[in-house]
Amino acid sequence: MIFLLLFLAACFLAYSNGANDNFKGVATLFGSGTTNYKNAISWATITTFSGSVAAIFLADELVKNFSGKGLVPDDLIQTPIFAIAIAMGAAITVFLATKIGMPISTTHSLVGALFGTGIIAVGNTFNFKLLTSTFLFPLIVSPLIAMILSLITYLVFKFIRRQIPSLHKDNPALLNFSSLNILNSLHYLSSGIVSFARGLNDTPKIVGLLIIANTIDLKWSMILIAITMALGGLLNAKNVGETMSKKITKMNVGQGFTANIVTGLLVTTASIHGLPVSTTHVSVGSLFGIGTVTKKANYKVITNILLSWLLTLPIAAIISAVIFKILEII
Repeated sequence: MIFLLLFLAACFLAYSNGANDNFKGVATLFGSGTTNYKNAISWATITTFSGSVAAIFLADELVKNFSGKGLVPDDLIQTPIFAIAIAMGAAITVFLATKIGMPISTTHSLVGALFGTGIIAVGNTFNFKLLTSTFLFPLIVSPLIAMILSLITYLVFKFIRRQIPSLHKDNPALLNFSSLNILNSLHYLSSGIVSFARGLNDTPKIVGLLIIANTIDLKWSMILIAITMALGGLLNAKNVGETMSKKITKMNVGQGFTANIVTGLLVTTASIHGLPVSTTHVSVGSLFGIGTVTKKANYKVITNILLSWLLTLPIAAIISAVIFKILEII
């Protein structure tokens, strides 16, 4: 019964993750008017699922990191209620944020849940140093890096674009048509890269909870979590999708493409090296960088998003700690 509860908790987390995160990779496609919501979420579902499957071969380090190994004693890691409390604490936090349209980080929620459950279970023997170096540092630094890189990359692309017309003065209309088609194709590709990277980065974090109790084979865990994430995105992504696409900053195709390239490269690189960065933090940072240079950023919305990020860790920690104590009593 306890293992079934763990499996259901992990599926709830995967569903909440898909609902909050799946649309983030394609938000620029919808926000720039390149395509409609239905086509965007379909593309996100396909590419995210592909990334989840690829995680079977490329993301062993993230699975290990999010099993809690090194943060708490090994005997606690093998306790199913430890994993259930983490999964439920993170899932409830992400699900509530999704309902109000706030794009928060599942990674951040998991870190908060790991912290809350670990502290209530082992107290001062919890490895604070490892939590800071392996989890918190990448989460804090990654959106800043994304913002700076997207700003610089956009300015470089803008400079290059201004040089092209001087080379094609004879037929500017043909140039504009051809350039737009190429850019739209590249935009779709870059959105697919971001969604693929998100599946690659997030799936192992959730699977790490199932591995704690050795309840199911790694390969099948990845596939089941990937399917549940896809369902969450298809059924419940609209609110967060609107925030990411329309409310952070106005954008055109080129600006959306630039933000996606930066996000995809950063998240993919982090996944391969086992760094638990947040696709949410990176993608919002990239969009904010674009909005800063174009002077179209909505600072009120960004302030609300930052506030939700600050609240994510303590809320997930409190919920997971309470659930752990309840399960201990039961």
